[in-house]
Amino acid sequence: MKKFTGQQAIKQLEKRKGGYFYLKIDSKIINQFSRKRATRMICTIADKVSYRCGLNHLGDGNFYLIVAGKYLEELNKRLGEEVVYRIDEDPDQLGVEIPEVLSVLLEQDADSKEIFDKLTDGKKRSLIYSFIRTKDIDKQIKTIIDFLNKERLKMKK
Repeated sequence: MKKFTGQQAIKQLEKRKGGYFYLKIDSKIINQFSRKRATRMICTIADKVSYRCGLNHLGDGNFYLIVAGKYLEELNKRLGEEVVYRIDEDPDQLGVEIPEVLSVLLEQDADSKEIFDKLTDGKKRSLIYSFIRTKDIDKQIKTIIDFLNKERLKMKK
């Protein structure tokens, strides 16, 4: 599996573009990865913070990885300061583990599994993030079913 290590200053997008902190990744680096710009990454900064992430386009042919403010605080870093980072291809292209409640539902409901399998990885992640913080299993299941039913209707159009 491909990986890259580098050093770079923390940058920030313009407020109108979200104002996110980020690390710029040159397109030459990304083109070395097997899935190129579709590659999901695991970003490790200063051997202290590690998180799963996706590539975003800067608009100039290069890419960036968002760095959450909480990670900068944890690292005691600020805008403009240099960090050593490593990016590795995420072995799970979905970029997130499928929670047990979703896995069980998909095993038991063939229609839901069929719809889920047709979703893009991004939509699958959106579904998982939409219910993962909910503690109540009944609410999780309702969220999953509602999401899949909306997708089913979109697919019929």
